[in-house]
Amino acid sequence: MQVFSSPKSQFPLFPSPSSPNPNSNPNLIPRSFSHLPIRSFSSLPLLRSPPSSSKTSSPAPLQEQVLSSVSDDDEIEEDLEDPDEGGGPEGLLVVRRPVKEGLEEAAVSSLVESDKTSGGEEKTTPSSNIDRRLSDFAKKMPMFEPERVVGAEERPLGINLELALYRAKVLIRNFQFKEAEEILLKCISFWPEDGRAYVAQGKLLCKQSKFAEARSVYERGCQATQGENSYIWQCWAVLENKAGNIRRARELFDAATVADKKHIAAWHGWAVLEIKQGNIKKARNLLTKGLKYCGGNEYIYQTLALLEAKGKRFKRARYLFQQATKCNPKSCASWLAWAQVEMQQQNNYTARKLFEKAVQASPKNRFAWHIWALFEANQEGDIDKGRKLLKIGHAVNPRDPVILQSLALLEYRHSSANLARVLFRKASALDPRHQPVWIAWGWMEWKEGNINTARELYQRALSIDSTTESAARCLQAWGVLEQRNGNLTVARRLFRSSLNINSQSYITWMTWASLEEQQGNPVRAEEIRNLYYQQRTEVVDDASWIMGFVDIIDPALDSVKRLLNLDQSSDLKGQEILRSLEEANYSSSEASSNPDNREMEVAEYVGSHDSDFDLDGFVGEKLSLDVSDLDALMEAFEHKRTKSRRRRVGIWERKIVLVQH
Repeated sequence: MQVFSSPKSQFPLFPSPSSPNPNSNPNLIPRSFSHLPIRSFSSLPLLRSPPSSSKTSSPAPLQEQVLSSVSDDDEIEEDLEDPDEGGGPEGLLVVRRPVKEGLEEAAVSSLVESDKTSGGEEKTTPSSNIDRRLSDFAKKMPMFEPERVVGAEERPLGINLELALYRAKVLIRNFQFKEAEEILLKCISFWPEDGRAYVAQGKLLCKQSKFAEARSVYERGCQATQGENSYIWQCWAVLENKAGNIRRARELFDAATVADKKHIAAWHGWAVLEIKQGNIKKARNLLTKGLKYCGGNEYIYQTLALLEAKGKRFKRARYLFQQATKCNPKSCASWLAWAQVEMQQQNNYTARKLFEKAVQASPKNRFAWHIWALFEANQEGDIDKGRKLLKIGHAVNPRDPVILQSLALLEYRHSSANLARVLFRKASALDPRHQPVWIAWGWMEWKEGNINTARELYQRALSIDSTTESAARCLQAWGVLEQRNGNLTVARRLFRSSLNINSQSYITWMTWASLEEQQGNPVRAEEIRNLYYQQRTEVVDDASWIMGFVDIIDPALDSVKRLLNLDQSSDLKGQEILRSLEEANYSSSEASSNPDNREMEVAEYVGSHDSDFDLDGFVGEKLSLDVSDLDALMEAFEHKRTKSRRRRVGIWERKIVLVQH
């Protein structure tokens, strides 16, 4: 059977000058053979033109087209070595088609087999050199060498990343840091472009006080994500802020806002940094930009409201608190901050209603129960209600030492010192590294006349950390103790150490000045007062920040947007905020001067003063607690904690015995 090729399906591999008509060229591979496997041609290395051809000659069969003898190879070698001698001026047209992936290995094997065959038959002919060179060239090509194109290990499915991150979060919560770090490292190796693993690992290292390693993790994360992940920038900025690198923190917050201008945490964190540095105008500008780009956010509104309250602009503060609670009615922090502002303004009814809304928003929030209890006990004088609220907070958060500390101080002032000591001992056992518990306990022992015990407790608090604000307060209280006992040199040294930690403490400066006056050194006392006024940092706040809200928007860009009717919702929202704040600024002075207007103004935002909140029913429904059994719950928790501690001690003792044996 002979196979013929059509004119349209011919592909000349070696055109011959002696055959002008391509249709009659017998050295053409028919297209019908393109589907044959490559192993069919493995023993046929080259194709050759016949010595003569004519226009009337019939097509030759495949056996006549394909030559595999040694003499043919010699002739082809001569054609390859000198194409101008018998091939015409155009020379040889070498066409190489890429082999498909599934046929690459077969092509390589066929070339190797042909090399071996030709090498075995003609070991001394020059054709073996040509074949070897062609074989070497084929091996260097990537398409003939699949081992070089082997892909990396297949990445797991995306759901595995979510599960691994959740698993790491659970391990961190259980203080299994090593296992969590191994999981996060695997996540980074499989998904280097995902920023969540870098953020989680950086926070894990910060918990272990490995700040240098956390900094390097954030840096690698920013490089891997090409600087487009704002969360990594923001976490890195928080780390630098805690380390005291304010300038570097500003740069990183700026990078976070550039990476994503809608990242609200970056705007808010940067504004808080500027507030701590005393740059109130800059902080307002940043918070306003956060509102512009991110829309309403309870944290932005809350921080702006606190700034307004600090500047005695309570009408604006109430409006901003209202906006914060509208953005998130379940934000317990907003309700608490608003309640404390009203508490400072002696609006006790309003403050109580806001505390009720705070506990309704978050029934298990320890700060809500704690601050509400202090308000009832100190400002309202309702000791029983304050005690009840503290016990409810302890029942909901049994491992919080702050609630027990406040309950101990309450019992000391209105009950007995022995009960207070029991509560202080419980609080210190819950968290031995909580400095305020030791300081408050030492203060109580000093008031009871136990000077040596008070000194020991103060020393215990300082042994935890001698560089914190709590350490500064502890040194100041210890200095007062030594001053009352006549140890003036020790008292001066303690006051100086306290001011080295916190040079802005007005109480410490004035206490030291009064000590010098009592000792007959008025000049020295005046010097100490002058030192305080010279080094203090005074924050200047003004009401001109509202005009800055418009300045941050490019007027030309706004004109174009108004012309094209673009972004109307955001502009209207910004104008509404500005209008409300301007009205609040106009009426704030009048409202603050008239108590009746102030009460009507508060009722406008919060509602009427009549409260129908049932505390006992709310606790029973939401927290499944019986108010009459709060004392029994405290004793049960103490018994359970003692039992678990004894179990741990027993296990440790058994381990020691086993080691000794």
